[in-house]
Amino acid sequence: MLNAWHLPVAPFVQTRKEKLHITLWLAGDDLPERVVLRCEKDNEETSITMTRQKNAPYEGVVAWSGAIDLSCGQPRRRYSFKLLWLDKQRWFAPKGFSPIPPARLEQFAFDAPDEGPQWVQDQVFYQIFPDRFARSQPRKAGQDQIYYHHAAKREIILRDWDDPLEGEAGGSTFYGGDLDGISEKLPYLKKLGITALYLNPVFTAPSVHKYDTQDYRHVDVQFGGDHALLRLRKNTQQQGMRLVLDGVFNHSGDTHPWFDRQRATEDGACNNPRSPWRDFYSFSEEGRALDWLGYSSLPKLDYSSESLIEEIYQGEDSVVRHWLREPWGMDGWRLDVVHMLGEEGGAKNNLLHVSGITKAAKETKADAYVLGEHFGDARQWLQVDAEDAAMNYRGFTFPVWGFLANTDISYDPQHIDAQICIAWMDEYRASLSHQQQLRMFNQLDSHDTARFKSILGKDIARLPLAVVWLYCWPGVPCVYYGDEVGLDGFNDPFCRKPFPWNKRDQDLDLLALYQRLGKLRRQSRALRQGGCHVVYAEGDVVVFVRVYQNERVLVAINRGEQTNVTLPWNPLLSGKAWTQHEGEAKLGNRELSLPGVSVAVWRSL
Repeated sequence: MLNAWHLPVAPFVQTRKEKLHITLWLAGDDLPERVVLRCEKDNEETSITMTRQKNAPYEGVVAWSGAIDLSCGQPRRRYSFKLLWLDKQRWFAPKGFSPIPPARLEQFAFDAPDEGPQWVQDQVFYQIFPDRFARSQPRKAGQDQIYYHHAAKREIILRDWDDPLEGEAGGSTFYGGDLDGISEKLPYLKKLGITALYLNPVFTAPSVHKYDTQDYRHVDVQFGGDHALLRLRKNTQQQGMRLVLDGVFNHSGDTHPWFDRQRATEDGACNNPRSPWRDFYSFSEEGRALDWLGYSSLPKLDYSSESLIEEIYQGEDSVVRHWLREPWGMDGWRLDVVHMLGEEGGAKNNLLHVSGITKAAKETKADAYVLGEHFGDARQWLQVDAEDAAMNYRGFTFPVWGFLANTDISYDPQHIDAQICIAWMDEYRASLSHQQQLRMFNQLDSHDTARFKSILGKDIARLPLAVVWLYCWPGVPCVYYGDEVGLDGFNDPFCRKPFPWNKRDQDLDLLALYQRLGKLRRQSRALRQGGCHVVYAEGDVVVFVRVYQNERVLVAINRGEQTNVTLPWNPLLSGKAWTQHEGEAKLGNRELSLPGVSVAVWRSL
């Protein structure tokens, strides 16, 4: 049997003297006579003969090496390995061996040079729904003002922090969380190991969620206004934290002066065909504005309009550029339902405009992080670098839900074993470059889903398994506020409960796990920048190792009953002295003894 090992990180990939040196390890009885490195030069296939190394990295392992010239060609270096015998050939790529050449987008990919934001992969993000995280005192003018919420056809509701959340009027119910409240809790987040914040929308809007933007140029007074965001920006910088805003550019709210359904003036596009902003929106032949998914309060923006393009992203003082510049100095944008943005009430020319947003952001701030929200397959956008990364629902959240919670995003039953789960995850990331994988935004849940704790139901004991997976899988982990203390809740609005600041309402053991994992990730370059190799995936058990240079982090997940597992021989694990960081599992030479419903983490330097 033939085995092969290659990851697009050191020690398998190293850059020296304008060349990308690539190594493949092979072991088995039927070794090939020759190995060819298949790569590209300006999208044209090129074959490079690899050399068999005299010194073996491990006993029984043969190493082959070749080099790609970095002085020319496209930055994304795609490659695979062609193994040749006298009478046959096999190919090796991220999805394993194949008798036929792998598809172009299913090869190893390494960005050299890497033009993406270098800081992202080293972060632990924290997502905050501003009204529900922390409430500052004393209150400032306008923060608790009662007003009529037209979309809900009622006045807004103000609740005390400890009042229970009810299903009625979820979009109109405010608890008074604000940006100064976030500033006050930065020491808590620092202790948690958080290094970057992603905020749900903060701009002026009538709802609690603020996805119905009324003014892209100002922060809502309920959150403390512009000065509160400035204070938060300065405070996060003092703590060494990054700050990413939510950009809602697919639609505006119907109270925005551009649209103005409520006739605050006579100039809004909703009621005035001669409005200067009429072409910012699409209208049916009957004059009805086209909206987003049937929500009349969210009229779709129409990027056929050159004036809208200038206002949102292209102009020198566009919204995208404005908040990245000083004095704001934001570190990037999360783009809401960005796959639906486009022209004529739909997604026409979507890639053109998403790329335009990213281009404007990078021109304004070279290391800005542009992150797309995609519940579906995001690779169409990522493979052409229209975005730096995506919220990794398809490549992380959904398979983890399927394996640990037996459900899919529609909350329909889904029963998958370890082999199917890992095939799903590996297939998705195989189509991305190594650096893109490291910047993918991994979450267990968000403001748009039920809390993972709640969907686990009777399998709540599996929650720590998912938390370790979140921190150890390739990508940047993001903690949805309150997950770390055991906050629960099914779909909106119950996934948006106020943070329970009273310690008696917190799961302190779970909090301690998050804190330990944040510390481990900060210490481990393998977790932040390393490659990932799945060692074992059968039945209820997943075992994978993160690799960077000589460092290894080994993770074993068992969702089922107590079991013993014999790992296949693997040079990535050989000769290592392991230190256990999490769990009660026992690791022998190649033997794992795993308690029921357990997770364990070992590290070797």
